Amino acid sequence: MPFSEFWPWLAEHTNCIVRAGSSDSVIYDDDDYHWRFASEDTRTKLVQVMRGKRPVAELFIEPEHISSVRISLGEGGEFNFDLIADIQGREQIVYHFVLTHALEEMDVKSHPVQGKLH
Repeated sequence: MPFSEFWPWLAEHTNCIVRAGSSDSVIYDDDDYHWRFASEDTRTKLVQVMRGKRPVAELFIEPEHISSVRISLGEGGEFNFDLIADIQGREQIVYHFVLTHALEEMDVKSHPVQGKLH
């Protein structure tokens, strides 16, 4: 999946994020937190985890470096969304998001969804 399609979808599903991170950090969701998506500038996307009005953690993502988003089934029915970059000719996961559900089209095929997802 291209990042350009994934980003708007993810921004609409912030209440479904369980955790997110990079190769050296993980941010866990909590009842006291909410996720905020923005653009830092024209080249950088910003993901913030907020507690009230205070930032708890931030991820800065440069979409031009993301070659694709790989979706896979995780543990306990969670869904992994791995942001892949081509680094020195090798694919590497540079960021990840774990959600309680996959894309709606995938949910309907794998198991019927009753009610709203979020």
